Amino acid sequence: MGMTITEKIIAAHSKYKTVKPGDIVDISIDARAARDFGGANVVKNLNDFGLKVDDPGKTLFTFDCNPTGSDQKYAVNQHICRQYARINGIKVYDIDAGIGTHLLIEEGYVWPGATAVSTDSHANILGAVGAFGQGMGDMDIAAAWNSGKVWFKVPASVKLTLKGSLPEGVTAKDVILNLLRIYGANTLLGYSIELYGEAVERMTLDERITVASMATEMGAIIILFPPSQSIIAYCRARALSPFEPVYADPDASYEVEAEIDASSFVPMVSRPGEPHDTIGVTEIPVTRIDSAFIGSCTNGRIEDMRVTAEILKGRKVAPGVVLKIVPSTDAVWKQCLEEGLMDVFKNAGALVSNAGCAGCAAGQVGQNGKGEITVSTGNRNFPGKQGQGSVYLASPAVVAASALAGYITTPDAIPATPPAVDYSSSVPVAAASAGKSAPTEKPAVIRGRVWLIERDNIDTDMIFHNRYLAITDIREMGQYAFDNLEGYKDFAKRAQAGDIIVAGKNFGSGSSRQQAVDCFVSLGIQAVIARSFGAIYERNAINAAFPVLTYSSFDKIDLKDQDIISVNMLTGEVVNERNGLTTLINPFYDAQYEIYIKGGLLGII
Repeated sequence: MGMTITEKIIAAHSKYKTVKPGDIVDISIDARAARDFGGANVVKNLNDFGLKVDDPGKTLFTFDCNPTGSDQKYAVNQHICRQYARINGIKVYDIDAGIGTHLLIEEGYVWPGATAVSTDSHANILGAVGAFGQGMGDMDIAAAWNSGKVWFKVPASVKLTLKGSLPEGVTAKDVILNLLRIYGANTLLGYSIELYGEAVERMTLDERITVASMATEMGAIIILFPPSQSIIAYCRARALSPFEPVYADPDASYEVEAEIDASSFVPMVSRPGEPHDTIGVTEIPVTRIDSAFIGSCTNGRIEDMRVTAEILKGRKVAPGVVLKIVPSTDAVWKQCLEEGLMDVFKNAGALVSNAGCAGCAAGQVGQNGKGEITVSTGNRNFPGKQGQGSVYLASPAVVAASALAGYITTPDAIPATPPAVDYSSSVPVAAASAGKSAPTEKPAVIRGRVWLIERDNIDTDMIFHNRYLAITDIREMGQYAFDNLEGYKDFAKRAQAGDIIVAGKNFGSGSSRQQAVDCFVSLGIQAVIARSFGAIYERNAINAAFPVLTYSSFDKIDLKDQDIISVNMLTGEVVNERNGLTTLINPFYDAQYEIYIKGGLLGII
């Protein structure tokens, strides 16, 4: 039996000739990156455990979350990283460089068939060039920096073939939004997706990056593109090592194979709150906007900038609308300048900022205020992710057209004169709550009160919002747990040490932040039991020796909120003390238990 692209890449970076889904293997990592918000914690982990850097040439910092250095806590974290880099001979792509995942491609750190990890949950963007990239938490990155390897569970693969040609006006962003409409946020949870078809083969690097960057929003491990000749040529001109591209074997086994009619795709938007809540642009009612954002790792490439300029040229942004444009890297920024695109942007009334992540990072260009309505090219519109307002996701073409119209529309429907619109004011945000301390014992059997939160897709911004990312002291984290989850904003005040959270599918989707685990440890929460977990969140919890377990149903024990249960994490037996009923859930697997009893990943190195 042959192997898929992911399986071949993982096998080539392990001690095994072949691997299969479910295998847990150590894989060598070609590029190991940490960003400004996670980098200080990586340094702290290395220093606390007395660990050294395996290969400085494969190790780098990327300061893309706060490229202006305008936040005091980010400035401190960046300085910690710079000092560590100077001592250890590590390359720093500083605040003038741009988005780290893009730089890994531009600077030749990755190539078709390579492996890479980063504290960026969108490191799977590297699937655009046929590389296997993964976002991971601070402990994983520290381990990779020290040993050059990480453990990984080989994912099952899915083969999606786009049949037919894309209709006029349908962009790469529309492709991924249409796929999100079909598969949602957790249908393909934990899978490695390979894309095929004529429409896929014709995609440029910039278009592939757009699609690959939203694998995380689909719940997938990665979206991989078989590298085309143009992608291979691009990478050969930059790669720091020689390479041969990797393709799936003809007899590779896929858990799911599907053909999708790409000719049926339409320009789409994601409605506020969930990237997968998509609808055709022409299907939504007239929706006025306060602001528009073009940029992010999804749509900050030169092709995106050119499309934007083509629509804006000779026009003005609608009165009362703020348009913010942020190129993905400094190279793209300079190319915009050389091609005259900056003049077009400024003449249209747009604000252009330093290359970087921008709106996806708290306090940066592209964030909005409470009550503000934004249309954005970003990859996430979770509540609070791009500010306190409402965020629609769309392509650069739709965002640029909407900025000119004053409401969400397509380029072929921009009015000659924007209609007059009334705008509402913002409302202040409530203050956060006080924290608690965490226990230290980690028994095989736990007993505690249940918080039954019957919701799917509780993302890391709901668990621990990005405005607190600069916090590195775990004792301070508990007070912010769930303070962005509607109905549970007082969770930290009401929770007790020993409580157990039971949730739905895809718990912990979104960003790679370790704090979304550590905030529960800080409060003394004993475990999270969910139907499924976001891949990065699950790794972070396991590596921190924080119990996360999965279940199919609790119907047998009639589980209710505030019930007291006992959980045997080795056998999976759960007892509801209210009625004495028992059921089974999925117990710890071996690697998880080993890390758990050692007190965390870094304790076993």
